[in-house]
Amino acid sequence: MVSISLCMIVKDEEAVLARCLDSVQGIADEIVIVDTGSADRTREIAAGYGRVLDFAWCDDFSAARNFSFGQASKDYVLWLDADDVIVPVDRERFLALKAQLDGTEDVVMLPYHTAFDGTGRPVFTYYRERLLRRAAGFQWQGAVHECITPSGKVVYGDAAVEHHKEKQEDSGRNLRIYQSLLDKGEPLDVRASFYYARELMTHEKYEQSVQAFEAFLAMPEGWVENRIEACRNLADCLTALGRREEAKQALVRSFAMDIPRGEACCALAALELEDGRLPQAEFWYRTALRVPCRAESGGFVYKPSYGYIPCLGLCVCCDRQGRHEEAAIWNERAAMHQPDSDAVAYNRRYFAQRGSTVAASAAEA
Repeated sequence: MVSISLCMIVKDEEAVLARCLDSVQGIADEIVIVDTGSADRTREIAAGYGRVLDFAWCDDFSAARNFSFGQASKDYVLWLDADDVIVPVDRERFLALKAQLDGTEDVVMLPYHTAFDGTGRPVFTYYRERLLRRAAGFQWQGAVHECITPSGKVVYGDAAVEHHKEKQEDSGRNLRIYQSLLDKGEPLDVRASFYYARELMTHEKYEQSVQAFEAFLAMPEGWVENRIEACRNLADCLTALGRREEAKQALVRSFAMDIPRGEACCALAALELEDGRLPQAEFWYRTALRVPCRAESGGFVYKPSYGYIPCLGLCVCCDRQGRHEEAAIWNERAAMHQPDSDAVAYNRRYFAQRGSTVAASAAEA
């Protein structure tokens, strides 16, 4: 069986670190924790699980992660953030994966769940390069939103890592790092250009963000998943600026890049619905239900855009066009995706008041 080193970088994570480290017991054969300047009990907690080293923070996440990877001694390196956790069902999957690896795999891509609905079901997922063969010498890249470019023998697994943020981080840190790089005359590479635009959007600097997204989209070497997401983010910025028709065109641009994504279809449908263009909204919601949910593409995937949201949207579209029984049916289809939805419950009461047989059957069930 292969051996695994867990390498982490942490700062002031006393509230969550033990939870994370407890969840990897039996998975990691070695634990290396690099502290970048904690002022709380983080180092003390970490010392109870593994080796603790210090790293002088230099506004470069890749530098810190590469230092941590340099301390590993096992066959594979696993990385986690302190507010990540491997829940019991995925822990069993992880142990099974560990037993299956033969040591020739260079990169193991695993699901990363970063948002959840009210019942704890993951709704926002993407794949990350989670296990790296140490001998391959992979290096992190990017001062912010750091990553390792997968190469060699890349395999996919089903053992997910969940991200449960418990504290409010310095919201302006990433943007400050990017701005510092630009102020020093250091050009951003294509991936950093994408994330710089997203940071501007997060801070509601919409005019600047529009310009940054357009600059990124002008770079033909950008990863297709980032380009598709950039079109959607650009549409959000344009909508915030009141430029709705341009927002729609930004979403349509993404369709030329690959098979349409459910997220873009739902965003376009929502704009059409708000503008009272019901047939157009219905078309795009129906399209969202037809397109595949391609989680293993590596891009950001918001799962409700492939089921719950378009079903609920079609409920509204049909109802406003006078097709009330069909609308009630779509509401029940939305319930199949999220049975505890407040919107579904509200709609059931609404249709019951209208005398819907579908709503009555749902109430009896």
